[in-house]
Amino acid sequence: MRVMNRAGLSRRRFVGAFAGTAAGMSLPACDGGPPPSDAPTPPAPATVTGPDAPSATPSGPRPLYLGTYTSVDGGGEGVGTATYDPATGRISGGDVIGGVGDPSFLAVHPDGRTLYAVNEREDGAVTAVRLSDREVLGSSPTGGSSPCHLSVHPGGRFLLTADYGSGTVAVHRIGTSGAPGDRTDLVTHSEPAPGPGQQGPHAHQFITAPDGGHVLAVDLGTDTVYTYRLDEEAGTLTEVSRATARAGAGPRHLTFHPGGRYAYLANELDDTVTVCAYEPVTGRLTIGDPQPTGSDPEAGTNYPAQLVVTGDGRYAYLANRGHNSLARYAVEDDGARLRLLGTEPVGGDFPRHIALSPDGGLLFTANQRSGDVSVFRVDADSGELNSVGEPFASPVAVCALPL
Repeated sequence: MRVMNRAGLSRRRFVGAFAGTAAGMSLPACDGGPPPSDAPTPPAPATVTGPDAPSATPSGPRPLYLGTYTSVDGGGEGVGTATYDPATGRISGGDVIGGVGDPSFLAVHPDGRTLYAVNEREDGAVTAVRLSDREVLGSSPTGGSSPCHLSVHPGGRFLLTADYGSGTVAVHRIGTSGAPGDRTDLVTHSEPAPGPGQQGPHAHQFITAPDGGHVLAVDLGTDTVYTYRLDEEAGTLTEVSRATARAGAGPRHLTFHPGGRYAYLANELDDTVTVCAYEPVTGRLTIGDPQPTGSDPEAGTNYPAQLVVTGDGRYAYLANRGHNSLARYAVEDDGARLRLLGTEPVGGDFPRHIALSPDGGLLFTANQRSGDVSVFRVDADSGELNSVGEPFASPVAVCALPL
């Protein structure tokens, strides 16, 4: 029986844990079957969550990496691995990369050779794994607590991390081996004051804008998106702009349209989505009016989680955790407008994370409470989603990364 690695749970873990731990206890760890192919495959750009453009479906099994919590009852034993068939969407086999504690969010280096995981613990850290032989290359402290998101700068030299518990964002230099090296900067979101019901800042995401010169940090606690300029030699951050959402919105996740002039913000606490205008020269983000998520207001709190946009920029999808659905939007006016088309049940409970396959043909949802991963085929013309079969069991599934 595993025990918590700290007293109590943070709000973000508690939201999914009260039912997720019980569900996870009844699910086996992923085991058996052949290991995934680890041939390096350059992923999509860090901030555009679909491929650059629709591409041919690859043949043969592809690797799928799964994030979890290892310090909760029923959780995983490390980074889960499996394979998926790009043609059918079927997930099979699987194993575990051990030696990585609480890997709740995953990212891959632009060269496809190194996997990075946050270690979402009080003493936060990031860990690197070489994919060719699954060797853990090393870990480095983030300088904050409970890191929940990380991304690799497109240049491949820096790792960007958001610490939820301390409201900090960190930058690490990436060594020649792919391992995280020294931390080059650490910034605390001390202003503005926390939003209604919040005790402090809660950095939830840290990404690079499509222009490459700016990095943006989304903070749920201060209802603010901070824009920094990253010095690509020193690895230091200089704040250049702030965009403040309405009080109590709780911004969680920002996704850019492929055109680079608009982005879409999922607001966890007020159950809305907003279209944001972005100015690449200055890094200034302007947050628009709130829009619905397609959830049922009478069904309780929804906690929208994450947005992805197709590589051609025509459709966007939002994970609704309370509603257990995927909201489908048409993207119009070259990215300036989202139009809600409807929702699709995920077939699981509490979809914490969603991801598109590199060819854009499949959408994966990591369902935290039911401890499984659902897969949908994406219709490139209509944007409709069609389930491809029964969900794949994965203990306390909180991140799915298809390569």
